[in-house]
Amino acid sequence: MVSAPLSTWPWDNLGIFKYLLYGPFAAKVLHSRMQEDSRIEYWCIHILILSLVRGLVHLYWNAYSNMLFFTRNRLIIRKGIDFKQIDNEWNWDNFIILHALVAAMAYYIFPCLESLPIWNTKGFIAALILHVTVSEPLYYYLHRFFHKNYLFTNYHSLHHSSPVPQAVSAGHATPLEHLALNVVIAIPILGSSLMGYGSISLIYGYIIVFDFLRSMGHSNVEILSHKLFESLPVLRYLLYTSTYHSLHHTEMDTNFCLFMPLFDAIGNTLNAKSWQQHKEISLASGKNGRIPDFVFLAHVVDIQSSMHVPFVIRTVSSLPCSSLYYLIPFWPAAFMYMLIMWAWSKTFLVSFYYLRGRLHQTWAVPRYGFHYFLPFAREGINNLIEQAILRADRLGVKVISLAALNKNESLNGGGTLFVDKHPNLKVRVVHGNTLTAAVILNEIPEDVKEVFLTGATSKLGRAIALYLCRRRVRVLVNLAQPSIFFINFNG
Repeated sequence: MVSAPLSTWPWDNLGIFKYLLYGPFAAKVLHSRMQEDSRIEYWCIHILILSLVRGLVHLYWNAYSNMLFFTRNRLIIRKGIDFKQIDNEWNWDNFIILHALVAAMAYYIFPCLESLPIWNTKGFIAALILHVTVSEPLYYYLHRFFHKNYLFTNYHSLHHSSPVPQAVSAGHATPLEHLALNVVIAIPILGSSLMGYGSISLIYGYIIVFDFLRSMGHSNVEILSHKLFESLPVLRYLLYTSTYHSLHHTEMDTNFCLFMPLFDAIGNTLNAKSWQQHKEISLASGKNGRIPDFVFLAHVVDIQSSMHVPFVIRTVSSLPCSSLYYLIPFWPAAFMYMLIMWAWSKTFLVSFYYLRGRLHQTWAVPRYGFHYFLPFAREGINNLIEQAILRADRLGVKVISLAALNKNESLNGGGTLFVDKHPNLKVRVVHGNTLTAAVILNEIPEDVKEVFLTGATSKLGRAIALYLCRRRVRVLVNLAQPSIFFINFNG
């Protein structure tokens, strides 16, 4: 099936090699230095720097929105991000390459860009006027136009395919949409420059603020307090919120504006729930929120794996078993963070997700894998695990599962240390082996009198065998195959 024109990126099949498209800019810089032509050299340098900064703005916003120990009470759509969405948005930064290529062409088309000063105050005023009077209404009507049947099906539906908006979702769209967005961005910059008020600071400032607000709107985290809009009601129509934009993704016939809800009010597309929902989320940010049914208590394996957590780089976190060369420069920062965690140890929330209507959370003990093999660290680690269990018990969590080395037999007997120490715990302390044993035992009919068990010498097999014996079930074991676990029962 032939796709619609400009609905796919021409460098889709290049993979990581798409970044070689920045090569001509770097080559032009080197060539200009050799030819002593500084004008084009500086323009190419600015394009490269801006491309890097734009990517970092989206990544930092994405990292913040996934720091659930900060943002879990401010989330708008309370769902986890699955790998299907990550794969779908993998090439979210394609638009930065497109805008860089367009900026290079603009240099040759518009002579006014050749000799811009560093600063011009009048340019900021002119850009603000052009943004409010031209860019905002133009984006509003273009956005509504993209919601028409043909354009939405072939172009804009891609942007709305993400179930949970993220900062990088702002760039997840088709080439045609980003060409239109490029026009919206270019109007204030080129307009100011054509009037003789342009500057390098204006280009950097406008584009960075533009991307910052777009990332904020897609972040799925509400950071603006409702008190700000109650004290200055007119601000509701001048600046949108993350809640405001999220409503566009759930109720697509409303809230089309770029950054100013004023144009939704004028166009009669303002969602009536915008301010009330924003107030509810803002008020809820100071509360504990819903108590999870299940907590998974994990820990970081090593310094390399610590950089794979969701709030560092989402692309990296989706490749948990990969050692990525471009993470090497960040190793010292991760090492320093490890020392800080060691000095100020607190259990923190890593992620949460819904499964069959139940809220599951992952907490992490701030210890690395090698810590568990240090004799002097044993007591401290057990104290942290105990604090996590007691915290879960106070909150009303139903089940807490000890993951990885948190359930080490030599450390705490698979969690029996805490159960024996606190016999009145309401929360159930389990780990993978006990859960597996419980599932298997639950599948064995009550009227079974005899079972044949292989793998009885394993930790899991031993637990099942002992429990069946307590139920007065005869257990026959085959010790010749200790590594294989299999149950055959005869009623």
